[in-house]
Amino acid sequence: MNAFTALFGEEPLVERIGSGFDFTEGPVWDPVEACLYFSDMPGDVRRRWSEDEGVREVRRPSNKGNGMAFDARGALLVCEHSTSRLVREEPDGTTTVLASHWEGRELNSPNDVVVTLSGDVYFTDPTYGRSAGSGVEREQELDFQGVYQIPAGTDRLELVAADFEQPNGLCMSPDESVLYVNDTARAHIRAFRMGPVGPESRGPVLAEGLGDDDGACDGMKTDSAGNIYVTGPGGVWVLDPSGAHLGTLRVPELVANLNWGGPDWSTLFLTASTSLYRVRTNAVGAPVPNMSRGGA
Repeated sequence: MNAFTALFGEEPLVERIGSGFDFTEGPVWDPVEACLYFSDMPGDVRRRWSEDEGVREVRRPSNKGNGMAFDARGALLVCEHSTSRLVREEPDGTTTVLASHWEGRELNSPNDVVVTLSGDVYFTDPTYGRSAGSGVEREQELDFQGVYQIPAGTDRLELVAADFEQPNGLCMSPDESVLYVNDTARAHIRAFRMGPVGPESRGPVLAEGLGDDDGACDGMKTDSAGNIYVTGPGGVWVLDPSGAHLGTLRVPELVANLNWGGPDWSTLFLTASTSLYRVRTNAVGAPVPNMSRGGA
């Protein structure tokens, strides 16, 4: 049995659990409510899916929200395309703006976000939300597309890297020793080694050739063994920690993002164009701050 088959079985079942959307993105699992929240950017709406209720709408308008992540307290961090902000939504409904400007200029359009176990926040800032459809058409104020950090316990915004063409998906290795960030325009993944206060390397390329007309590198997550799952041509590419391609999970539609969830965190949820899919695996998602909430 090869490594890919060990993860998905001989015949992976990619199950459609919702459809009829404009363009889905930003899936995140809530173990307390046992549901998945996901974005529909062009529709300017956020929805949730659960086994019992199926899909229902929870926020409209959503400021054309994209990537989302929970912190350890159960607050939801959301990348908003329309406002060029990263915000934190508390369980009581209170919203706090975490980032909106860099050195006096408005951010491009925060796209995807991760929260580490220690509480550091990282997010990408490409220009996609400054175009019609997935955002609001407007001029760019910054002259670069960057990756940012908000250190735990602070409101300080720090620039990690400014040499991306279009930074997009990002995730941590399971031991949080590496921050992975992909560049959609360059179709590659870079690996930033972590030091005591954050990324310390320049982020060398780990894997490339991850984009063509059949799909692009966008959403990205790791499992507890360190394998990397990234959207790409034909569906979801699975790479080992060295960047070697183990195989591709074929999906009927173009996949924009993915995340772990389910009662044992072994179900991979896929936001793919007009639909939401899931596939059960033999893997377990890498640790995230809200994994222990809800008795998981």
